[in-house]
Amino acid sequence: MTDSDKINTKILRELSSDGRISNIELADRVGLSPSACLRRVQELERSGVITGYCARLDPVAMGRGFLAYIFVGLSLHTKAAQDAFEKAVTSAPQVRECHNITGNAEYLLRIEVSDLAAYKNFHTDYLGALPNVASINTSVVLASPKCEPN
Repeated sequence: MTDSDKINTKILRELSSDGRISNIELADRVGLSPSACLRRVQELERSGVITGYCARLDPVAMGRGFLAYIFVGLSLHTKAAQDAFEKAVTSAPQVRECHNITGNAEYLLRIEVSDLAAYKNFHTDYLGALPNVASINTSVVLASPKCEPN
């Protein structure tokens, strides 16, 4: 790895931890002048390595303290069935992430809701009512000792 790559890695690590860090503070942390640091950040943005900046939200503070991962299997394995499922879960505010995966299920969802009753409502009245949903297997998060920032 070149020194340039190591500096870019440091920049990305710092920005991943705090996307609102000032360029002056970022430059100081990675050992560059502010102008050199800004040029590198702009190049990382231009090249598509940095695709945007976002705020990390505390789900508990927002009333969404119940976190679960749901494996969803579909009864039909067609593009139309997948597209319909993806459209439905994309519009559901409870679904924070949706991943098309390999293995025993087609999808892995990360959901956040207020409590167990809200989860049951989402599970039964929304997810279970979608066409082509054949299986739902839920893992409830008890704690997150390590959680990478977005």
